[in-house]
Amino acid sequence: MRLVLPNPGLDLRIPNHEDLDRMEKEEAGSRPKWDNKAQYILTCVGFCIGLGNVWRFPYLCQSHGGGAFLIPYLILLVLEGMPLLLLEFAIGQRLRKGSVGVWRAINPYLTGVGIASMLVSFLVALYYNTLIAWIMWYLFNSFQSPLPWSQCPLNENGTGFVAECQLSSTVDYYFYRVTLNSSTSISDSGGIQWPIIVCLLAAWTVVGMCCIRGISTTGKAVYITAILPFIVLAIFLIRGLTLKGALSGIEFLFIPDVDELIKPTTWLDAGAQVFYSFGLAWGGLISFSSYNPVHNNCVQDAVILSAVTGFTSVYAATVTYTIIGFRATEKYDQCISDNIMILLNEFDLPEDSITTSTYEAAFNHLNSSYPDTLLGLEIKTCDMQKLLSEGVEGTGLAFIVFTEAITKMPGSPVWSVLFFIMLLCLGLSTLFGNIEGVVVPLKDLNVFPKTWPHEALTGITCVVAFIISLLFAQHSGIYWLTLFDNFAGSVPLLTIGLFEMIAVVYIYGIDRFNEDVKFMTGRKPSIFWQVTWRFISPLIVLVILVFYLVTQVQEELTYLVWDPNSEEFPSLASVPYPSWINIIIFILAGVPSLAVPMYALCRFFFVCCKKKIATGEKN
Repeated sequence: MRLVLPNPGLDLRIPNHEDLDRMEKEEAGSRPKWDNKAQYILTCVGFCIGLGNVWRFPYLCQSHGGGAFLIPYLILLVLEGMPLLLLEFAIGQRLRKGSVGVWRAINPYLTGVGIASMLVSFLVALYYNTLIAWIMWYLFNSFQSPLPWSQCPLNENGTGFVAECQLSSTVDYYFYRVTLNSSTSISDSGGIQWPIIVCLLAAWTVVGMCCIRGISTTGKAVYITAILPFIVLAIFLIRGLTLKGALSGIEFLFIPDVDELIKPTTWLDAGAQVFYSFGLAWGGLISFSSYNPVHNNCVQDAVILSAVTGFTSVYAATVTYTIIGFRATEKYDQCISDNIMILLNEFDLPEDSITTSTYEAAFNHLNSSYPDTLLGLEIKTCDMQKLLSEGVEGTGLAFIVFTEAITKMPGSPVWSVLFFIMLLCLGLSTLFGNIEGVVVPLKDLNVFPKTWPHEALTGITCVVAFIISLLFAQHSGIYWLTLFDNFAGSVPLLTIGLFEMIAVVYIYGIDRFNEDVKFMTGRKPSIFWQVTWRFISPLIVLVILVFYLVTQVQEELTYLVWDPNSEEFPSLASVPYPSWINIIIFILAGVPSLAVPMYALCRFFFVCCKKKIATGEKN
């Protein structure tokens, strides 16, 4: 006996299999469709593979023992990501609607699932396009030699360099002071950074132009935005492998620290990363699959996209680790050189008496002969493994680690242009799915008159988003962006994904869904799909969601600030959020998460009131 909740009127709300074939012929000219299968796959690949594959995945590898993180990631990619990916592909292709239309067709009380997806897509698009604006700023400034972040600027008198830059580093100073002019608190807006506003306007203009006519324009753009990053990554891989220390970085990535595998956090972080890597629960994939032919093999698509996503994560991490290995080796060599200089000066030794290769032996000899003297010297501990495992997440990896490494490469402007073009393409192709995940639900909800064309809805969405994005153009913009990144795309996505699986398996009915997949692909889903849809995938998402909520409640909410007056400077200072930030967090994470039950509750009261009014009129 299978558990399926009562769902009256379902057969009236969805077309049967015979109607689907007929509708496909009738919609041939009126409903958008993909030009070919490659265009569809490339669009999905571009949507799933975004900036997170380049900077979040390598950071998680660093935090969890390099190759040790790859094992749970690839396992959960199969058990968690692939089943939910196929579920979204199949339900969108079967019901031929966007995220709101699909869940409303299954049951009107589930409309909140689509609304939640739309809200998350919009919130994520706001800060994601701000990242693209920053990328554009760096791209524009890459067409000069030397690169502007390769040296400190002169002070006002022209007698020396700016003290803030000398105390930190050229790349940190350029990012936090020149680019963002960061304030020291999220409460201190500090005014507007006008260059960022210009870049934001350019970013939203590009997105609007690419998305103006839906898949008919984004489908053409993905031939560049989805393919070019792979070419640039290949170029960087070849260049990276020639750098000193590159192999040390790759060894760190692929040689696992087995002890990390027994830690729950390693598996939980891997599960969360799989969820975000696929772009699940944003609504974009459901919309994209709805434009497919009825008998498209969505099972094959899910397997292909899963393989491409997993491969790209490892591929991008390999490229990143050649750079991390190079940077760690540079720091290690500098550390050794500084120590050698201290020893030479202290013991008045000839200049070439201690070299990098003889340093360890010389240090041990001096330590045994003059232990008290060495104890009083500022000898640094040079640890290559520690330098390799220093985690730098998100914007720090792109705008600080990579930019610092690029300045040390011959022909650095060329590498900088290539790198930021790659990031631009990665960001844009993901945003295409985000905008699709907003515009299509707006049409389904009839928020605007039906006579309004798709171009008008896309234009309005981009204009409203640009206005709200001005929040990130303040001097405190980076702190707001971090807040959005931490909360808008975390709990809501996990909550939506869980509701989606419950809706299909226990409300739509898993047997009906199996028959739909068989009708579309010619083959019933195997036992693997049955077990993961019903038990394994929902359980994994539920465990990750509960663990995330528990840890968030226990931890004090803090954020990192750039404050030249803090004791930690040049490191970022960790400070607690102001109390009013809880309201913002509720708007970002609470409202989308509660959209599903709140909509269902409101509809329940609406239906009850409607029945009472109807009963009263009869009496």
